[in-house]
Amino acid sequence: MLERIFKKITKGEAISRDEALFLLTEADLLEVGKLADCIRRKKHPHNRVTFVVDRNVNYTNVCESKCKFCAFYRAAGDADAYLLDVETIYAKLQELVDNGGTQLLMQGGLHPALTIDWFEALFRGIRARFPQLQIHSLSPAEVIHVAKLSGLSMPECLRRMQAAGLDSVPGGGAEVLVDTVRQEISPNKIGWRQWAEVMEEAHRLGMRTTATMMFGSKEKPADIVEHLFRVREIQARTGGFTAFIPWTFQPTNTELGGETASGVEYLKVLALSRIVLDNVQNIQASWVTQGARMAQVALFFGANDLGGTMLEENVVASAGCSFRMSQEEVVELARGAGFLPAKRNTLYQILEEY
Repeated sequence: MLERIFKKITKGEAISRDEALFLLTEADLLEVGKLADCIRRKKHPHNRVTFVVDRNVNYTNVCESKCKFCAFYRAAGDADAYLLDVETIYAKLQELVDNGGTQLLMQGGLHPALTIDWFEALFRGIRARFPQLQIHSLSPAEVIHVAKLSGLSMPECLRRMQAAGLDSVPGGGAEVLVDTVRQEISPNKIGWRQWAEVMEEAHRLGMRTTATMMFGSKEKPADIVEHLFRVREIQARTGGFTAFIPWTFQPTNTELGGETASGVEYLKVLALSRIVLDNVQNIQASWVTQGARMAQVALFFGANDLGGTMLEENVVASAGCSFRMSQEEVVELARGAGFLPAKRNTLYQILEEY
C-alpha cells in the first residue's frame, strides 16, 4: 500500500481515508515523514520557514462550556475569575506593537454577559488605536455564543464583528471534528457542523481562517483521519483556510486527565496532516506544546511554519505547558535546522527575511 500511496502523492493525487488510516496506524514514522517532507518541499521550494509576531490576549477566563480538557476556564463566581477591562487590553496591545507585533490573537471563554455590543466597541477601539494589528480573534464557539446571547443569527453576528474590525478567525475549538469525541471531552460545546458553518461563513465574507486539531485525548485513529478529511472538504469548497495547526492535549490540571501524546505520535499526525491536506498551503509546528527541539524536527515532517512568537499565552500554560520563545530564538530555531527564517503577517505575506 505504501508504494501505491507514494505514486499517488508523486502524481499530486489525493489519498483516501483508508490510505490515510494505514499511514497513521501501520506505516513507519520515517516513511510517512519522508512523504510529508516531499510535499512540503514542492509547496515551499524556497526552503523558507515563517513565523508571525503576535500576542494571545485572553480577555476572560469565565466560560460556560466547561470543557473537560481545559485547565483555563473558571465559573463566573470563582475567586480567580476575571474579565479584562479595555485599558488593560490596550496596554497589552501597545506592548505588542512596541515589539514589532502584527497579529492579535484574542480568545476567551463563553462569558454569560458579553454580547455583540461589547465586542463591537472593543474591535472599533483596537482598530482606531492600533491600525497596524490584524485582529485574528475569537473562535467559532465564541461567535455562536455571542450570536445567541445577542439574539442574532450567526452570519449577522459575524458580519457585524467584521464591520467593527475583526479581520480573520483562528481555528480554535475544533478539538476533533467528530461529535462522539466532542460529546466525551466537551459536551457543552458546539458540534463539528456548527464549527464548520462559522468557518464557511467567514470565508464567504472574505475572511481567512485557520484550522486546528487537538489530539491525544479520547479520539481513535479513525477520528483523526475523519477530522483531516473534513477540513480538506471545507477547503475544497471555500479555499479559506490559510494554515492547519495540529497540537497535543495537555492533561495537567484538567478534569479529563490522562497522558499526553508522545513526540512520535505528534510527528506522525503532523506528517499525515501535510499529506492529507494537500489543498492547505501551510502546516504549523506547535512549539507551544512541543518545545523548540521537537518543533525543529517537525520542519522535516511537513511543517513549514512556526506559528507566533506569542508574547503572551495563558490557556496551554494553565495546563502546565509553558514553553516560551523570543523572536530571536524562533529565527535561530529555523536557521539552526537549515531553513531561511521569514517574518510574516496573518495572511502569510512575507514582511522580513533573515
